[in-house]
Amino acid sequence: MNYFKTFTLMALLTMLFVFVGNLIGGNSGMLLAFGLAIVMNFFSYWFSDKIVLAMYGAKEADKAEYKQLYALVGNLASRASIPMPKVYVLQAPMANAFATGRNPEHSALAVTAMVLELLDAKELEAVLAHEISHIKNRDILIGTIAATFAGAITMAGSMVRWAAIFGGIGKNEDRGGGAIGFLVLAILAPFAALLIQLAISRSREYEADNGSAEITGRPQYLISALEKLTSAVSKKTQQSATPATAHMFIVNPFKGGGLTSLFSTHPSLEQRKENLKKKYTF
Repeated sequence: MNYFKTFTLMALLTMLFVFVGNLIGGNSGMLLAFGLAIVMNFFSYWFSDKIVLAMYGAKEADKAEYKQLYALVGNLASRASIPMPKVYVLQAPMANAFATGRNPEHSALAVTAMVLELLDAKELEAVLAHEISHIKNRDILIGTIAATFAGAITMAGSMVRWAAIFGGIGKNEDRGGGAIGFLVLAILAPFAALLIQLAISRSREYEADNGSAEITGRPQYLISALEKLTSAVSKKTQQSATPATAHMFIVNPFKGGGLTSLFSTHPSLEQRKENLKKKYTF
């Protein structure tokens, strides 16, 4: 099912860029955009994990320095019956974690240095088990592709706005209703990026929470970890994160509340706690 979603996202990315290319440059722009979309699809499938890791300056963890972290990840991977993922540490000033890669055989698990300081051993194990569950469920590819796709949509919206500023509208007579198309895409592009993230994120988080509880047998420590991580976000929006990758983290790195919670890429802390309490006794 996740492979079908990935194919669908790639097809939509191609159509989006062809549409933008046609708006900006007519038939020639459309052909150029089609070629660009093919290249982006190729790189997003094979290299999107490396792009996301590089975006956050992630460094592969030294096995001697992070001996306990490697031991926890190795034990959890063994329990989940998946290959050992590569382990990365981010020095970004935020408390969070995410998994990426195109399949369990080519996966990576990244945590921030602040997570290692904030959580105790059992809470850290629960967070790592959550990310291991994402890898086992094979939804890391769709999440990583969605990050690339969301960024591409935002970039497309920017292309449209700049083209409008510099007179890109109406230069090609073959484009009927070009001005309207420009306006619609410029307004809806950021919202479309959000919808893509919402479509894949919330159910994935519930499933990964459940997976963490099943692997560790201690859902109460995942709840405790989520409370600490959510509290860290509520005190200060984690500015080093980007909206296009927000759905990849174990907790949304951006503050939310009121009506904004309706558009969050993650279920609320209370919803996640309630989900675990309904399924497990502790």
